Amino acid sequence: MNFQITDDQESIKASIEKICTRFDARYWLEKDKHGGFPNDFVAALAADGWLGICIPPEYGGSGLGITDAAIMMRAASEGGGGMSAASSVHINVFGLHPVVVFGTPEQKERYLPPIARGEVQACFAVTEPNTGLNTTQPRTRAVRSGDKYVVNGSKVWISTAQVAHKCLLLARTTPLEEVKNPTHGMNPERVPIAAEAVGLGHLALSHAVRYAKDRVVFNRPIGQNQGIQHPLAQNWMELEAAWLMTLQAGWQYDNGKNCAAAANSAKYLAAEAGYNACQRAVMTHGGFGYAKEYHVERFMREGMLPRIAPITPELIMCFIAEKVLGLPRSY
Repeated sequence: MNFQITDDQESIKASIEKICTRFDARYWLEKDKHGGFPNDFVAALAADGWLGICIPPEYGGSGLGITDAAIMMRAASEGGGGMSAASSVHINVFGLHPVVVFGTPEQKERYLPPIARGEVQACFAVTEPNTGLNTTQPRTRAVRSGDKYVVNGSKVWISTAQVAHKCLLLARTTPLEEVKNPTHGMNPERVPIAAEAVGLGHLALSHAVRYAKDRVVFNRPIGQNQGIQHPLAQNWMELEAAWLMTLQAGWQYDNGKNCAAAANSAKYLAAEAGYNACQRAVMTHGGFGYAKEYHVERFMREGMLPRIAPITPELIMCFIAEKVLGLPRSY
């Protein structure tokens, strides 16, 4: 069993890292302070064709797999921008994957090439104010009227909605009681989310390690103390374990296997490991961890995002308990 990523995948990682050097921590600090969408960062990725990494070549993309996209998204997050960087391109990189898999040829030809070229920004409207994560029972309805659909409903927490030109909307066209299978598979999206969380965790860890080496108290660097060393070592091990699960989930999906358990487990492990690393980075900095110019307080804020979305840790544990362990459904 070979866990080494390929030379091509190493090239993906190196290329994204090179782009990220143009958008350092100060860039993202300014975005955090003043707001605004990172259009120049997205444009830089689009210029080199990275937004179409999962889009088939016949529609202007690279036709690569979910594992390749995960490697890209980890590098984008770890490169300095964290979840701010990853979230700005996540939907364009992966959000239109349902169109790739289920769309008609006409839909693919219409929607995918502009996404791959970076000419169109997309968003994915899933969450509703009242149904929350119960995505099998959305209240938003799309009813056919002639050659169009009339949509009624409400959506919240739509990433990149403020800049999107197109929206992939999750809505029900048939009443729930009239369908046999109420779901639409969303497990593969857990893979790039997990990769982004791992990237954020390693980014926070790198800041903590650098500070621990440089900060001298009582005539010795604080990184010489085991009370500082051991938690950081534990963070690294947790992140690496989560990354291996992420790669396994990506491999399963790319090879046509059921990735549900691995993808959900990867998302859970990566989100927890990423947040733990962000929290430890703040603690390593002590009082300076609260200062925005040290960046780690932003990492901790962003570390909550992959824990909450697109599915909570509690629901993942329910899924594993029911689908893997065979325990009775709890909800």
